[in-house]
Amino acid sequence: MSKNEKVAVPGEMSHREILLVLVGLMAGMFLSALDQSVVGTAMRTIADDLHGLELQAWVTTAYLITSTISTPIYGKLGDIFGRRRLFIIAIAIFVAGSALSSLSSSMLELAGWRAVQGIGAGGLFSLAITVLSDIVPPRERARYQGYTLAVFATSSVLGPVVGGLFADAGMILGIAGWKWIFLINVPIGALALFLVWKFLHVPHTPVKHRIDWLGAITIIMAVVPILLVAENGRTWGWTSTESISCYVIGVVGIVAFILAERIAKHEAILPLSLFKSKVFTSVTILGVIVGIGMFGGMMTIPLVLQIVKGVSPTESGFLMLPMVLGMMTASIVSGTITGKTGKYKIFMITGTGMLLLGYISMFSFQYNTPIWVMSISMIIIGAGLGQLMQTLTLAAQNAVSPQDIGVATSSSMFFRQMGGTLGVAVFISILFNRLPDAIKSATKVPEVQNGMTDAAKEYIAGAMSGKYKADNPNVVFLKDAAANPAALGDKLNGDSSFLTHLDPRLARPFLMGFADSAVTVFITAAAVVAIAFAMSFFIKAQPLRTKSAAAEAAASSAH
Repeated sequence: MSKNEKVAVPGEMSHREILLVLVGLMAGMFLSALDQSVVGTAMRTIADDLHGLELQAWVTTAYLITSTISTPIYGKLGDIFGRRRLFIIAIAIFVAGSALSSLSSSMLELAGWRAVQGIGAGGLFSLAITVLSDIVPPRERARYQGYTLAVFATSSVLGPVVGGLFADAGMILGIAGWKWIFLINVPIGALALFLVWKFLHVPHTPVKHRIDWLGAITIIMAVVPILLVAENGRTWGWTSTESISCYVIGVVGIVAFILAERIAKHEAILPLSLFKSKVFTSVTILGVIVGIGMFGGMMTIPLVLQIVKGVSPTESGFLMLPMVLGMMTASIVSGTITGKTGKYKIFMITGTGMLLLGYISMFSFQYNTPIWVMSISMIIIGAGLGQLMQTLTLAAQNAVSPQDIGVATSSSMFFRQMGGTLGVAVFISILFNRLPDAIKSATKVPEVQNGMTDAAKEYIAGAMSGKYKADNPNVVFLKDAAANPAALGDKLNGDSSFLTHLDPRLARPFLMGFADSAVTVFITAAAVVAIAFAMSFFIKAQPLRTKSAAAEAAASSAH
């Protein structure tokens, strides 16, 4: 326990003191949240510069693996050594990984340093949410969690903008523009470290536990293969030798992890005793289901905006603002009501219900549906998410003892993140598996077929007369289509940039096909969320405690 974590009289903090702590927490969370959206936007530019386009998936996978695995480990270590110390370590690791990422000269090297970044990122979110539970009673916690959602909202808008600017900048001060995506984390990280050191003085009651090394090893064995196949299964093939090997190793790892945690008992990274609480178990399962439906469907919307509506990644970030608005509004309203009434189960029901309604409203989406109509759906989806995210965490924290608040929080986030990862893998696979047939079906629509025929005649005649050169995008497309008609439906599976310069008559079946495939994803996501909606009615809500975790833990240790 560090000197800064001691307080003379453990108890509740004032609103002003809590806000000062939140400044440090949100600085650390913003660091990680912004980085994810910035890197995702600029990944194509980075891959081109490092001559490793085929390896870009590994850069994402490396970060995902280490951040996911480290999340529950940080939760347990925070219970043992104190949240403040671990939070500072997490920020330092993340900043170091960022600086080293900017020095990368190959995609494999970048993947390695992104893995280091992920180790730090795994602690930034889970520890921040846990610290909030340390200092704020559950009944008041929901309204403060709205501040943390503001971090996600801000980063989701700023990320694509910043990423696009750096990616397109060429050279800045003699350094490649994309490298500033990582270098910018250094001053932000330094500021976050100062704020955490200055303001984050959280009381900590020591827990005497040994470190569960066997659990740490087996959770890696369980999670890594699952994440690998989730990220690469569509490329490998879901029944390929690589995928099957990952399935087998993952199952063996899960069994080994469960046995290791049974042996470790209350000292485990993920104590199985947590699942003796029916509320914690049911909320965790609900979180996994929501994660699958939420992330899987949400990942499709930016793709629709960029491919079907033809906007840039930066513009799609701004067009996601309605979802952010819905999320923030619902978070503030539900948090305020929870604080005043102590009731929170209703928001699991209304949250899943609005998320379901938002996806249902997307069932009628077509390639020419106005963006403002999509915005209404995004507001509804955001409103559902705003109610769910904080309520699920609050319910999980309230269902366990104060001594287990850290591991309960990180475990809840871990399972939700695993659900989200699997959801993205499944839904993106559904999207692109449906795409070839959807495009072929669109080409058979008479008005589309006539338009394509007229365009083809025009460009063929123009090429023969010299009006259009051989490198004209429309002429090249027609040659490729004539040479391999069967590949027409697979064309969007790789690079969609050809649509930018394609005649609208030739591009139309691709836009129609992608829109139709996206609707298939929304229908599947709605079916998943419907299960969560039905399940939410049967969760038993425990009365919210009136003391913070730190105050309860201190009182318990005094006796």
